[in-house]
Amino acid sequence: MRGYSLIFLFFAAFTSLAQQYKLSEGHKIAFTNPDVSGTFDELSAVTLVFDETKLSSSKLSFKLEVASINTGNGLMNKHAKGEEWFNADKYPFIEFTSSKIEKTSEGYKATGKLQMHGVSKEVSIPFTFSKKGNKGTFIAKFSVDRTDYQIGKKNAGVAETIKITATIPVIKK
Repeated sequence: MRGYSLIFLFFAAFTSLAQQYKLSEGHKIAFTNPDVSGTFDELSAVTLVFDETKLSSSKLSFKLEVASINTGNGLMNKHAKGEEWFNADKYPFIEFTSSKIEKTSEGYKATGKLQMHGVSKEVSIPFTFSKKGNKGTFIAKFSVDRTDYQIGKKNAGVAETIKITATIPVIKK
């Protein structure tokens, strides 16, 4: 009987964990505002543990490489990586780590710390998750005020609100 109890405890502990995913091909982190748009092309240090039925065990985190910014204009890319804006040499990553994931009427919300340019703020990022078989796609749409993170100056000729759309295809590990 004792052996069955241990097997049951192991099974219960194992099944209480949320599903782990890894990045699949085709991720896209896009940003837009009236003055500039583009993508961050390098996503790394990704943790994707997610299960709609076990949100308390779910967690999301990522690092975007600032130097991978791509506006489609080489001179603008160089300027964006420079000291006046993102300062990619001093602050090479934009990072997010969730502390809580909740269900919403439109999908889900990941609350956690977003760090850019040496400034860390708690944010809530709304997202949807669709899956088919062992594959899925996270899509997040949200806005940030670049001046909250000391990126560029206020009234610098570039809008302060930046819209972000992250499309992250995944596959179960």
